[in-house]
Amino acid sequence: MTRRTGRRPGNPDTREAILDAARTAFAERGYDAASIRAIASTAGVDPALVHHYFGSKDQLFLSAMNFPVDPGQLVPKVLAGDQDAVGERLVRTFLGIWDSPAGGAAQALLRSAVSNEWTARLLREFITTQVLRRVLEQLDVDPAQLPLRGSLVASQMIGLAMMRHVVRLEPVASADPETLVAAIGPTIQRYLTGPLSA
Repeated sequence: MTRRTGRRPGNPDTREAILDAARTAFAERGYDAASIRAIASTAGVDPALVHHYFGSKDQLFLSAMNFPVDPGQLVPKVLAGDQDAVGERLVRTFLGIWDSPAGGAAQALLRSAVSNEWTARLLREFITTQVLRRVLEQLDVDPAQLPLRGSLVASQMIGLAMMRHVVRLEPVASADPETLVAAIGPTIQRYLTGPLSA
């Protein structure tokens, strides 16, 4: 009889209990106020077990959202280079995800958020904490304007996803991604760094 080597597989019920507790905490309290300790307590496990399964709070949140990509890896690429082209790079990256096979999970999340307030809260937290905050904090703009700028960017990007992948409004639905980058990128750039009023 031979012994297996390596780490023993975790209990899938424990993992799911942690994810259920995390989804509830993130939806009810938001990303910033939801703590690993409180999530572990709700799941009936030690906080160390949460770290064992998911590593960090960011990774737990991504797993709870079932989002196909890690914004922590994409945002530095969006920010690399000339700040005057961040809007175009953001739209290009966004379309690259949503138009890919991995974008199916994002589309399902968007469809669910339209009719389910709980999912809408999770999506709102995801967009705010995992994407927009990471981008906006690296730009040279008035901190007091960050919430408005972030909301404007989100309205444009989610509107694009809705029209392209849910409503399928033509010609946006079948447009070449670079056509959309050229058309929408400057608007996103103004929302990020340009003047918001005359």
